[in-house]
Amino acid sequence: MSYYRGSLPGANRTAVTEFILLGLVETPGLRPVVFVLFFFAYLVTIGGNLSILAAILVEPKLHTPMYFFLGNLSVLDVGCITVTVPSMLSRLLSHKHTVLYGACLTQLFFFHLLAGVDCFLLTAMAYDRFLAICRPLTYSTCMSQTVQRILVAVSWACAFTNALTHTVAISTLNFCGPNVINHFYSDLPQLFQLSCSSTQLNELLLFGLGILMAGAPVILIVTSYVHVAAAVLRIRSAEGRKKAFSTCGSHLTVVGIFYGTGVFSYMRLGSVEPSDKDKGIGILNTVVSPMLNPLIYSLRNPDVQGALWKVLTGKRALS
Repeated sequence: MSYYRGSLPGANRTAVTEFILLGLVETPGLRPVVFVLFFFAYLVTIGGNLSILAAILVEPKLHTPMYFFLGNLSVLDVGCITVTVPSMLSRLLSHKHTVLYGACLTQLFFFHLLAGVDCFLLTAMAYDRFLAICRPLTYSTCMSQTVQRILVAVSWACAFTNALTHTVAISTLNFCGPNVINHFYSDLPQLFQLSCSSTQLNELLLFGLGILMAGAPVILIVTSYVHVAAAVLRIRSAEGRKKAFSTCGSHLTVVGIFYGTGVFSYMRLGSVEPSDKDKGIGILNTVVSPMLNPLIYSLRNPDVQGALWKVLTGKRALS
């Protein structure tokens, strides 16, 4: 099998035509087990997130800004796992580990697009909680349907710009072998390690855009929740405090998982060899987090539970 293009002088700087993804396991006997586990996780994630989306659409109680953003987050979770898992499952079935150079960049683009939108949506949800709890009198004005749509549109525009920038930047690097990626999907850290060009500028770009795409949202989220915590602690009713903290607690759990795995993945670019830890973090980021989000948001939320019951059974939940 050939991994190189015939090159003309100065024509195309990229010599590698395909990469080899080693996947999660190299032992043939374990591949059926991995396939079943990840196929099940994929079905659960798709079913859970689409159920949340359906519940939000059919239940008038959930036609609020917070659930508008949650519905968008469910769509992103479906997209995020679909970008990575089905291709991995097809390679397990076909026993073919190669991925074309163009397909690798396409996966990279869509992964960073969806992850980028996720960053900004989580920030919008924190801002929504801040307005609802700290500015209740102006909440309906400050978080109107127009504002919600603008926040979502800006999130997609910024994430698109970020993903396109990284994809174009990685396409300028030379890949002339080796072409083996010790992972189950293509991402920037793994491609940096395979390039035979200097990746210093690419790593600086990743760090700089990472500050804008992740650092700024984290600061805004923390600032919002500092104000929210101060406001909630001033509530005299124990029931009121419990209700306020329950809606915020779900969001903070999702934020912690999302940003925790992201920081671990992209802030250790100096490591020479990719390890099984990188695969574990990749599983948390692309599989476990999207699968858990519906559970996290519905576990302590009677409104979502009631709407899900209605969607799944066609009946109203018992009060």
